[in-house]
Amino acid sequence: MPRAVLPTLLLPLLGLAAAAVSDCPSSTWVQFQDSCYIFLQEAVKVKGIEDVRSQCTGHGADMISIHNEEENDFILDTLKKQWKGPDDILLGMFYDTDDASFKWFDNSNMTFDNWADQDDDDDLVDTCGFLHTKTGEWKRGNCEVSSVEGTLCKAAIPYDKKYLSGNLILISTLVVASTVILTVLGAIIWFFYKRHSGSGFTTIFSTTSQSPFNDNCVLVAGEENEYAVQFD
Repeated sequence: MPRAVLPTLLLPLLGLAAAAVSDCPSSTWVQFQDSCYIFLQEAVKVKGIEDVRSQCTGHGADMISIHNEEENDFILDTLKKQWKGPDDILLGMFYDTDDASFKWFDNSNMTFDNWADQDDDDDLVDTCGFLHTKTGEWKRGNCEVSSVEGTLCKAAIPYDKKYLSGNLILISTLVVASTVILTVLGAIIWFFYKRHSGSGFTTIFSTTSQSPFNDNCVLVAGEENEYAVQFD
């Protein structure tokens, strides 16, 4: 019986723990660190980068921003193996002429860059960034694109969801571990009970009560009573 109980108890708990691991909207998204990513593979005609960006905002996300080398490598590797993206992907950045610097559309800080060597251009108006999927390097290009072969979007996992998800995973792990321990203990107790039920316990409960007097004692006592009656 304990062997049958173990899978029954573990399956829903393991399913709960597995569900807690993924914090992305659906299976079409890919999670890395604290963000979810999706590549919209459809080729679309656009009038500029804002039209490209609307492809992402329509999914509750924004165009891709990259903040460290690990994230850049993850995107590059996933584009090659899973998404099969084109040679160049628009990054979610633009050149801000007010302070002469590149900025991310999602308003995150520019903490990392991977620019390829290009000729300096004093006129960077309407300049955006592109990720070259063959090398992982970034290139400058015109924001006024007329079509894209795919759009890479990114959505941050909300803090409260990350916090609750982490606690849920911990609780699920503790519950699964406790269930395994209790099931093993139950199996051990059941094993020893079945082992002794055919010997010791049966002997104890099946033994009939013995009289302190055997048959000979009863016979002698009966004869004595008979002689006593005769004398009277």
